[in-house]
Amino acid sequence: MNVRSSHSLQWLVLPCLLLARGLASDETGIAPEAVYRSNVREVRLAFYATDQQNRAVDQLTGGDIAVVDNERVVRRFRSFARTQETRLQIVLLVDTSESVVPGFQREIADVVQLISRTDGISADDVSLLSFGGTQPKVICQGDCQGPQARAKLSTAEAADQTPLYDALVFAAGFIAQHHQPGARPVIVVFSDGEDTISRSSAEDAIDAALGSEAVLYAADVGASHLHSDGAAALRSMSEATGGRFFPLRENGTSILSAVLEDLHSSYVVTYQLPDRETGFHEVRIFPTHNLNLQLRCRSGYYYQERAR
Repeated sequence: MNVRSSHSLQWLVLPCLLLARGLASDETGIAPEAVYRSNVREVRLAFYATDQQNRAVDQLTGGDIAVVDNERVVRRFRSFARTQETRLQIVLLVDTSESVVPGFQREIADVVQLISRTDGISADDVSLLSFGGTQPKVICQGDCQGPQARAKLSTAEAADQTPLYDALVFAAGFIAQHHQPGARPVIVVFSDGEDTISRSSAEDAIDAALGSEAVLYAADVGASHLHSDGAAALRSMSEATGGRFFPLRENGTSILSAVLEDLHSSYVVTYQLPDRETGFHEVRIFPTHNLNLQLRCRSGYYYQERAR
């Protein structure tokens, strides 16, 4: 999937987890376009490091990795450290369209299970949104463990249209508007990956997630599993944000465990901007010594010189 669309991010957008708390942004409404302006010439790149068993890797150093930024290899880093985030801010986005009816009860059960298993996560940091028809809905913002929120979700009627990409843009705006300092923003979407009505594109959805600093985790609830176009779209969008894709057989507890593991396995490096080429900078990260390391980050960032 081509993610080299730059219409929603006009200036420097820092990659991977985009830990750019100090940049100024213009936001209006629930789903704003994220606009970052900066003269900074330093890239701040967050990534996840695990072993082959997907366990967090401790004591990693800058010499253990190399970054490729716009085909330029970066080995000299200005800083290298574990990330300082200790909290999760989670938005659960649930597909209630007719396309997921066959797996809807399983989907609801997984969402309820995930909400119930919030060990180490404040109930105030979990919100629940649904989409189907023409408009996403906010079911609860905090207090999602109560019976009222579960009743709203369980009694939701299937809608005939699926605005997946619009819903992801909406969720990104929602999480950006309610972001808490020191918390990692996460969107977990339960869907079959189909979209039938959105005005936004998949690229717009990725741009919105990048701009909101959210990591996208996608749970496929479709009947065709890994071989459908919808599953491929979910995988592509989640990986572009540094997140993960989960097939139908995974449950809510497994997904939450993966999100927590990522929180504990993340590092951040900073390095000098390798060039001032405007547009999308593709970023990849590789191990330099231990080839068994599993490294993940966002697919890149947008850069544009400030007009003078």
